[in-house]
Amino acid sequence: MTSGRDRDDEGRARNARPRDALGRPLPYGAAGEERAPEGVVRPPAQALTEAQHLLDAGRPFHAHEVLEDAWKSAPEAERELWRGLAQLAVGLTHAMRGNAHGAATLLERGAGNIEPYAAAPPHGIDVAGLARWARELAAAPRPDLGPPRLRRSGTASAAGADCRG
Repeated sequence: MTSGRDRDDEGRARNARPRDALGRPLPYGAAGEERAPEGVVRPPAQALTEAQHLLDAGRPFHAHEVLEDAWKSAPEAERELWRGLAQLAVGLTHAMRGNAHGAATLLERGAGNIEPYAAAPPHGIDVAGLARWARELAAAPRPDLGPPRLRRSGTASAAGADCRG
């Protein structure tokens, strides 16, 4: 029996339909957004920089894919941090799509997953600022809140991450 689902070279289900900037599937053959390749192991600094570029460009769904790869390849001690960052990006995706309930759920969950790292945040990640941002957006979705800053300003690890020019 043949499945109508798209599959990768190893037979895993993959949706090959193009997607828009917020990750919504488009019809086959439509011009979609370039997708971040899946399953790429990036050093933490690279993952944060790529995700920040995508967030700043209004592409949180695609940032989530980069952060999800980091979550899956992170050392055990950091897995919940990266999982929480991916959840924040998906929460922002839902907020931008107008799904306030889904946004609030994922933003609160993501904030809860990153907060245990607040005392000693790795990689210059602004855990306290991100949790505050997520809870503010969860409480009242607002388009003027803007994308989150993944790293603390003024830290050496944040130097190349601010993509606002």
